[in-house]
Amino acid sequence: METKKGKLFVISGSSGVGKGTLLKQLVQKNPELEVSISATTRSPRPAEVDGVNYFFITKEEFLKEVENGEFLEWAEFNGNYYGTKQAWVERNLNKGRNLILEIETNGALQIKKKLPDSVLIFILPPSLEELEHRLRGRNTEDEETIQGRLHEVRREIECSKNYDYTVVNDDLDKALLELERIIKSIIR
Repeated sequence: METKKGKLFVISGSSGVGKGTLLKQLVQKNPELEVSISATTRSPRPAEVDGVNYFFITKEEFLKEVENGEFLEWAEFNGNYYGTKQAWVERNLNKGRNLILEIETNGALQIKKKLPDSVLIFILPPSLEELEHRLRGRNTEDEETIQGRLHEVRREIECSKNYDYTVVNDDLDKALLELERIIKSIIR
């Protein structure tokens, strides 16, 4: 019997919207979903494992793989490269695995061009005011950083119009149920 091909779900959302918490709970409640593993050139943090949290590679290896067209998407952040290896994703989808990838909007749109069957879901804040309140409540960033994040949020929300679905995270439990409903309707 042939294995049914898995689906790739790409989740994006602005900083402070709660996507990390949503995804953690989503995967815990739904063992048929797996988090995709990205490649990075940054050093592993304590307790991070190569091939589990990330594929840790050198900048030289990464740039060679970019040159060879091996990534579905890639980007540079703070002097390090991050990307999604196309062969790894396709191999796992062909094994029937349903993958979730959490990335920013530019990468999500790159993936949609290369894998049109991928499903893009954007997590929206209840409002810009609430998101600003959440970001300020962290007490981890200065005013300039917060203003920069809010500028980026406006760009990302505009970009969310290109996504297949949007979920408003005004209540974590309701947002989780909506996310599950969307995904389960697709993987049936």
